[in-house]
Amino acid sequence: MPTTPPATPAAAEPLWVDGPDGYSLGIDGTTLACRNAKGKRLKSVPKKVRDSAEAEQLVALTQWLQRHERECRERIETWMLGSLPVPAALLAEVWPDPSWRGLLENLYVVPEAGGDGGFLRGVGEDGRIGVVDLDAETAWITAERVVIAHPVHIEDLDDVRAFAVELDIRQGVAQLTREVYRRAAEPAAHARSVADYDGAEFHRLSEATGRAERGGFAVRGGYAVCRAVDAGRTVQARYWIGSDAPDMPAYTGDLIWVGADERPLPLADIGPIAWSEGIRMAETIYAGRKVDDDGGPRA
Repeated sequence: MPTTPPATPAAAEPLWVDGPDGYSLGIDGTTLACRNAKGKRLKSVPKKVRDSAEAEQLVALTQWLQRHERECRERIETWMLGSLPVPAALLAEVWPDPSWRGLLENLYVVPEAGGDGGFLRGVGEDGRIGVVDLDAETAWITAERVVIAHPVHIEDLDDVRAFAVELDIRQGVAQLTREVYRRAAEPAAHARSVADYDGAEFHRLSEATGRAERGGFAVRGGYAVCRAVDAGRTVQARYWIGSDAPDMPAYTGDLIWVGADERPLPLADIGPIAWSEGIRMAETIYAGRKVDDDGGPRA
């Protein structure tokens, strides 16, 4: 029987420092927190306290922590979108950092060479990866490298999702809750674009770009873009949303995938992760399109 993987440390009470007029200030996660002179935690920080020198120093620290968390999230998503093997030694190094740990914990990982996976719960001093497996048992993965599985590659995904709900497993990075799209049929050999999301109208281009950016997608040269790696090859999905002034109406175009040479790739050559992520991007933006007065879509 494996030794129980190390438990995640409980959330610690902020380390309080003295502020003005008897107030205390601290950082809760990446948020500024405040107590009054009686030690009662306040729901918000009073203006006179927020404007103090002590608060300004802590706010600067919280801003750094927020940037750090964004960077951690981007790196983890890069690992997942690329099915990139992550050394267990690296996970052991970053695990004590609350930002890293909060995002990594409960992600579904598998050994690089394949085999049974589980929900990441800790890293042992010897570098082994502690997980909860699909039998709800604690186990150790002894592989030197693991993969944060993209949901399109998780076998019996619906069952894994149901199991996670049953155990009330919550993830800091969208993995099991991520929408997955699979090709219904093999595309024609000459096909290089998907037209299903073409012609959607937006009142203003800023609505389309805002929707893209809120979904975590970059906008460049009139396209919403996202990057993925399939079978070691990096590709970029591009969905045309327009390049006019932000307050001008916008109409979407085709969804394409390009390689390193910037040329559209045959759809038949697009791997499952890149396909799923490209369709997910187009679906996210397309859903915000203009509709007729009767509630039906314009496009």
